[in-house]
Amino acid sequence: EKKDQRACDMKIAIGSDHRGFEAKEQVKAIITELGHEYIDFGVGSSRPVDYPDVAYVVAKAVSEGKADMAILACATGIGMCIAANKIKKIKAALCHDELSATISRDHNDANVLCLSGDQIGDVLLRKIVEVWLDTEFSGGRHLRRVKKIDAIEEGKDPREVTNG
Repeated sequence: EKKDQRACDMKIAIGSDHRGFEAKEQVKAIITELGHEYIDFGVGSSRPVDYPDVAYVVAKAVSEGKADMAILACATGIGMCIAANKIKKIKAALCHDELSATISRDHNDANVLCLSGDQIGDVLLRKIVEVWLDTEFSGGRHLRRVKKIDAIEEGKDPREVTNG
């Protein structure tokens, strides 16, 4: 029942640079088909743009609670991932397959999915997005590790976090 509730309530921020534009357009269709809502932060064409500009506004939407999660795309996904992870409360993960997408949510509680617009095809892109949106954080032994990541973000030594 929780999964059904979540499916109806999710608001997903999306964005891309020019190289990820086509992938972003596909992601919009997938999100809609899955019954989620999206907020498109651009770009609106394949005209060149700097990926950090888009990563910033999309990641801020998640960190400020305006969106539950986000999906970003650029040529490789690397630039978007690096830029998004600079924003507090963001755990962006670059995923190239279903396993990395699953683990990024299940173990790492990732809230931003970064994709390559150049390196994955339509079928794999769909599978990655579907599994990422459908997987929830399992907590348990992984909670302590995520809390250690949070400690690093706060400028603290993660070795001082002993409980989950």
